[in-house]
Amino acid sequence: MTTRMNRPVLIVIASIICAAANLYAAAEEKVRILTSFYPMYIATLNVAKGVPGVEVLNLTKPQTGCLHDYQMTPDDMAHLSGANIFVVNGAGMEAFLDKVVAQLPALKIVKASDGIELIKGEGEEGDNPHVWVSVSLHIKQVENIVAQLAKADTAHADQYKKNGAEYVARLDQLRKKMHEGLKDVQTRDIITFHEAFPYFAREFNLKIAAVIEREPGSEPSAKELAETIEIVKKAKVKALFAEPQYPTKAAEAIARESGAKLYTLDPSVTGPMTADAYFAIMEKNLAELRKALNP
Repeated sequence: MTTRMNRPVLIVIASIICAAANLYAAAEEKVRILTSFYPMYIATLNVAKGVPGVEVLNLTKPQTGCLHDYQMTPDDMAHLSGANIFVVNGAGMEAFLDKVVAQLPALKIVKASDGIELIKGEGEEGDNPHVWVSVSLHIKQVENIVAQLAKADTAHADQYKKNGAEYVARLDQLRKKMHEGLKDVQTRDIITFHEAFPYFAREFNLKIAAVIEREPGSEPSAKELAETIEIVKKAKVKALFAEPQYPTKAAEAIARESGAKLYTLDPSVTGPMTADAYFAIMEKNLAELRKALNP
């Protein structure tokens, strides 16, 4: 009699346990978003901030910098195979992307630079991919990330959109502050370390008089160095900007021979892996530019 009375109770308990197990399993299922490099990680971290079950990881090491000629490793492919979504800059920055698509056709790709008009390269150079250095264009990149993540992961679409709108509003305030801070500078001629700043210069109405190195780490020849020194002297450019990610030997030589002063301009390709990092870097750039362009 006791056994018959307890059987329905046992069935109910078993059902509750099964339901709880299913809920726990569902909670354990994560959406893993992998990003290609630092600026994409920071942007995606903000868009996916606080979304339950969503994990954002970066493929490359924080100190990698721009992905010029980056070679994929077996570990990279292993990490990608465990991801649901891969967020990339696009515009030719990730030269390895075709390989990823071919080997992992089920991986959803989010391209931040879709629909953005690119600055064309000279000669055999490809289009300039350093879109994120312009605050205005980075806002478009964030909007692209939001729209494409919402499509790739519909369960969290509303949260991506809410986070994205909040982040874009903050970026817009940063943009306004930088435009206001640079509108009355005394000179607008600058020399940069490599081709990371054309979008930045275009947005803030700066003129890049010369580029020391076309690619980071590619030291200019003696002839190129001498030509750059002459350009600096003739143009009377006093602001020479090196980047914190790369050696400054060539920049120091040009500054010494030309009389220009050496400053730092950060293309936001390395830094702390925190949500507010882009703001901190750009605020520092603003302060450095105001100091350099108001001699």
